Amino acid sequence: MEQQNNQTAGVNRAKYWQILLFSFNNGATNVYFILTMTYAVYYANSVLGLALLFATSMVTVMRIFDGITDPIIGVVVDRTNGRFGKFRPFIFFGNIIMIISALLMYFGTRLIPEGMGFLKYVLYTLFFALYVIGYTFQTSCTKAGQTCITNDPKQRPLFTLFNTAASLVGMGVIQVFAVIVGGRYGYGSAEFFNIIVPLAIVISFVLTVLAIIGIWEKDKEEFYGISKEQEKVNWKEYKEILLRNKELGMLIIAGAGSKFAMSVATNTAVSCMLYASMMQDYNGLYLPFYAIGFAASVPFFLLSLKTAQKRGQKFSLVRYTSIALTFYIGVLVLLSIWQPGNPNTMLSLKSLNIYTILFLLFYGIGYGSYYCTADMVIPMIADCTDYEVYRSGKYVPGIIGTAFSLIDKLVSSLSATIVGLAVMILGFKTLPDVHTAYVGGMKWIVVALFCVVPMLSWLATLIAMKHYTLSGEKMAEIQKVNAERKEAIAAGMSLDEALAKFR
Repeated sequence: MEQQNNQTAGVNRAKYWQILLFSFNNGATNVYFILTMTYAVYYANSVLGLALLFATSMVTVMRIFDGITDPIIGVVVDRTNGRFGKFRPFIFFGNIIMIISALLMYFGTRLIPEGMGFLKYVLYTLFFALYVIGYTFQTSCTKAGQTCITNDPKQRPLFTLFNTAASLVGMGVIQVFAVIVGGRYGYGSAEFFNIIVPLAIVISFVLTVLAIIGIWEKDKEEFYGISKEQEKVNWKEYKEILLRNKELGMLIIAGAGSKFAMSVATNTAVSCMLYASMMQDYNGLYLPFYAIGFAASVPFFLLSLKTAQKRGQKFSLVRYTSIALTFYIGVLVLLSIWQPGNPNTMLSLKSLNIYTILFLLFYGIGYGSYYCTADMVIPMIADCTDYEVYRSGKYVPGIIGTAFSLIDKLVSSLSATIVGLAVMILGFKTLPDVHTAYVGGMKWIVVALFCVVPMLSWLATLIAMKHYTLSGEKMAEIQKVNAERKEAIAAGMSLDEALAKFR
């Protein structure tokens, strides 16, 4: 395919390296997502000595705060158009704020004397809130910035592939190192955070620089919508936009459910209960199964990309979500028949048994097909932005992207609290780690968190997609009409006239 960096027949195409590098913005923020959503509870509870209920609830509270700040930042992004563009300033300064907050949160709080416990609670909360602001700055550009890079239906699905690859570079690397370091020192040790936090800061900053390079040539006014008139959007119009863009609502249901399921099922405490407490071999199982899941996703990524380019992103999302739901029935059955001490129902890669082989089959295909859809909603948000340009003539990628993030974060914010409450039901006062012994009832907690929650979210996705109309054919029509309107406006026609004439 010929790669172009200009507009031909109204289609804005990008060079592949631009899409790839910009995708690292998602990888940069996912590094901090893992650091806070997975390990912040361990730090607050075990290193600082804060109450478990406070530590788990704080993740939920801050995730909600993160969602609330999203629309505010989205409006600011939409109204920004300076010397350095609309998105680059938010990407850069967002990462700088997260660096400062991480240093204060994970190291500054340790300097508080033991007798000043109240101050620990207060400063931990404030530094966490500072991190959220920086995180919102940068993540708002992941969904909004892609709209100006390309609107080519053949190129846009590449964001799914590149976003996942970027996440592997960022999130995957930090997770692998976390498992290695956590297996040696424990997730609740100061030594763990002494190594992981500086590593996360460096990885995220490097990926941020690459993302800025990727969007540099495209972060210009000529790639913002179809007319300068669309920049004049007031608060009342934002409300009207969100209420009338039904496609965005359906996509929010699909994306938020998926994020919630992933946050719960991949929670470190859940993994420790499954691989350490139940299967009694965390070091021998977690990393290999983690790698197997990613390896299994590779062919699904290639297949889903071809499907999306040929049949549209909606069709691809429905197909591979259905496959994940089907094969996770097998995972649920296998974990349900597990019995403590029974070698026939134990996972083991050292001496393969039929139980392990079946688990690898169901989990590999189920997780692989699911993981290829995890970031599929991101380029679909760009479709919703283009649909809004088509519907009203207004280019508001900031508010569209952050409205999605608001609901997404409000729902996924419950993940840490859900896991914390489930652990407390078992009688634990601290989160399970690699040394936690199996207790009665743990199996059903793992079944619920590892299988049932994801399966319900996938079912919700399939239902939502039945009411989502932006198929591949529909998006091709929308891009054609938007291109005709933009041409007419450039020739002197008003926005309202263009909206009326080209439909």
